[in-house]
Amino acid sequence: MRRGRLRVYLGAAPGVGKTYAMLSEGRRARERGRDVVVGLVETHGRPRTTALLEGMEVIPRRTVTHRGATFTELDVAAVLAREPRVALVDELAHTNVPGSKNVKRWQDIDQLLDAGIDVVSTVNIQHLESVNDVVQEITGVPQRETVPDEVVRRADQVELVDMSPEALRRRMAHGNVYAPAKVDAALSNYFRVGNLTALRELALLWVAGKVDDQLDHYRAEHGIASTWEARERVVVALTGGPEGDTLVRRAARIAARTKGADLLAVHVTSADGLAGADPASLARQRTLVESMGGTYHQVVGDDIPRALLDFARGVNATQLVLGASRRGRFAQIFSRGVGVETTARSGSIDVHMITHDEAKKGRRRPARTRAALTRKRRLTGWALAVAGMPLLTAALVPFRDVVSLPSEILFFLTLTVGVALAGGMWPAITAAVGGSLLLNWFFTPPIGEFTINDPENLFALLVFVVVAAAVSTIVDIAAHRTREAARASADAELLSTLAGHVLRGQSAVPSLLERTRETFGLTSVTLLERRSEAARTPDDQSDPGAWRIVATSGGAPSTCPGQSDTDVVIDDDMILAAQGGLLDAADRTVLEAFAAEAAVALRQERLQEAAEQARPLAEADKMRTALLAAVSHDLRTPLASARAAVESLGNTDVTWSDHDRAELLATAQESLDKLGRLVANLLDMSRLQAGVLGATPQPLALEEVVPRAIDDLGPLRDRVEGDISVELPEILADPTLLERVLVNLMANAVRYSPPDQPVLITASWHGDRVEIRVMDRGPGIPPEDHDRVFQPFQRLGDRDNHSGVGLGLALSRGLTEAMGGTLLPEETPGGGLTMRLTLPIAARR
Repeated sequence: MRRGRLRVYLGAAPGVGKTYAMLSEGRRARERGRDVVVGLVETHGRPRTTALLEGMEVIPRRTVTHRGATFTELDVAAVLAREPRVALVDELAHTNVPGSKNVKRWQDIDQLLDAGIDVVSTVNIQHLESVNDVVQEITGVPQRETVPDEVVRRADQVELVDMSPEALRRRMAHGNVYAPAKVDAALSNYFRVGNLTALRELALLWVAGKVDDQLDHYRAEHGIASTWEARERVVVALTGGPEGDTLVRRAARIAARTKGADLLAVHVTSADGLAGADPASLARQRTLVESMGGTYHQVVGDDIPRALLDFARGVNATQLVLGASRRGRFAQIFSRGVGVETTARSGSIDVHMITHDEAKKGRRRPARTRAALTRKRRLTGWALAVAGMPLLTAALVPFRDVVSLPSEILFFLTLTVGVALAGGMWPAITAAVGGSLLLNWFFTPPIGEFTINDPENLFALLVFVVVAAAVSTIVDIAAHRTREAARASADAELLSTLAGHVLRGQSAVPSLLERTRETFGLTSVTLLERRSEAARTPDDQSDPGAWRIVATSGGAPSTCPGQSDTDVVIDDDMILAAQGGLLDAADRTVLEAFAAEAAVALRQERLQEAAEQARPLAEADKMRTALLAAVSHDLRTPLASARAAVESLGNTDVTWSDHDRAELLATAQESLDKLGRLVANLLDMSRLQAGVLGATPQPLALEEVVPRAIDDLGPLRDRVEGDISVELPEILADPTLLERVLVNLMANAVRYSPPDQPVLITASWHGDRVEIRVMDRGPGIPPEDHDRVFQPFQRLGDRDNHSGVGLGLALSRGLTEAMGGTLLPEETPGGGLTMRLTLPIAARR
């Protein structure tokens, strides 16, 4: 069964028309003959959106009861049973009611996609995990419902529903988004022009990144190697030398000239080691690149210009920044250098050659020996062996009557040692054999024959061959050892990079796969997992239906291990498949380390996801346990008092005086009032945690609200003193909720204040906020417990947590935040605790 396709409408803010666009697309698909159903749509009472539902088939919602309240959710089972071709499901980031099969709605949508159903959904930019904190900083409003960016990035199509801030505010003012009573508050808070402009920019940039991914995928699928200058990308090449800082800063300035340009730094590691690269300098330059908003990459290649250009074309770069050559003039005569070669091959990529203080000072001698004999050295050795011996013979023949045979042997031995040092064993052995033959023919009597009359001459020739063979063998062994050491150094550098990758918190699977692909120069790297329902057969390695792609990086992914060039078995059910060429054994060892780390990162993500799913259940269980332990006291005490008073009044054997009867009635009334407040607090706390407690802010005068709250304290009202100025501006708050908050705060303050010390409530005006302070002279709270005091079912001090429900402060903070305010504790000067309640002022007309 094919997986369904996901289409997401992304908006910058509520009200831009995401749901309207989704329903319009659904109606168009139905007119084209496709089977379309509405799984769940939130119209929010908007008439034009509601009108689009007419004539559409709507799947009834599932009803869920949680803590005495009834909610409706998407009925996934009903949609699956209906088997439509397309399902419309609103609000991708929605959190399901506790007890549902899935914690998030995007997980419900995943089930529909796995069943082959195409899904159209919606999401706002503030709900994406990566920008959630940025949105909170811009708007001051925390977003508790988020969706991982990867869920939206995996969508087959993401469409931006765009609207200018001014147009959205006009829609708000006309009542097309919120009810008229909420419009003024919304326009002056979340929907300010600055907020909407910033959110719009975030949405545009995010969608631009998604478009970049789609472009890269298209170019990889169609084998397009040339760059498409759809977006400026500046690549700076780093060698680890001291000029790197200059190059990074210059490249950053080049990128800054174009808004939205990307900065990428790349270091080419030689396949046979890291000769000449200073790890400390590279680490410092990497930090510099990342501090400027760029990214650091490392690729492997012996041909540096080709490796640089392959990387630049792979990331669709438009500009390449290189440093001027550090080699001297004499060295440039024999080799044009990396900069000239890169410029000659660059094609459509602009190459910037940046001068620096190290230019033309000569290359510094590498700290380590070259890892192995290069192809150039081997060719040089063969050239010396083939051409050098005849030339030396021609040079010595005229002097053979003057120079003795041992001296001639030393000349040939010197050349043979030079061949060994340059080209290794086999060119040296060839030179030794050829040299011995030339010595025998031209310099050993009888001349012109392969015979030796003098035994001493024979011994000298044998020593010559042995010494030449010994020297060449030692050089070859040294080359092998150097190659192994350099290889180990390169592997250690890669593993160090991998460890740093994890320590920096970049252990996400896609990031690791991208680093793996870059390191080994592969076209694609894919993490495959065996499907749980797939039967194990000898041929399942080549069966795409037996495997599913967990994550991939690069071009077209491998759908099964049999399609890859190299595969690494992680365990019985997981394999890392790589395309782009076969790897040798040493490279495969490092690749296995990357594969193991990718598997660990995947398991961590899944464990974290499972923990996130279990956390609400654990919190709910913890809360139920605490509640059951607490209600035994806070519910039983007032209930017992009221029951005792009523039973006493009903006892006909006792004659009560009018005073005693009034006192018993007062006791019953006070106990029942306390019981009523407790039940109301419990209900409000459950509604707050379920996210269904609505607040209706409206302009209020504090001098009217505070006296009513003090009166609600009953007998405790005499211990509270109010100092509220009539000059204060009106605040924006829900009158009922604000009164509840003040009553809870004052009752809590009275409870802990000494009997002879009154509780003082004051208010002051600060900019666009009014601060209300409830001050007591009690024992106070240590600063480290300021946050803990707001947890439900907590009591601090000499009373344990089972002596009462302890909901007052927790409920007060929840109600305050629901009204757009804050509630923070601070020390009262002279001793005690002050609860500072901050609320926005109403817009002045």
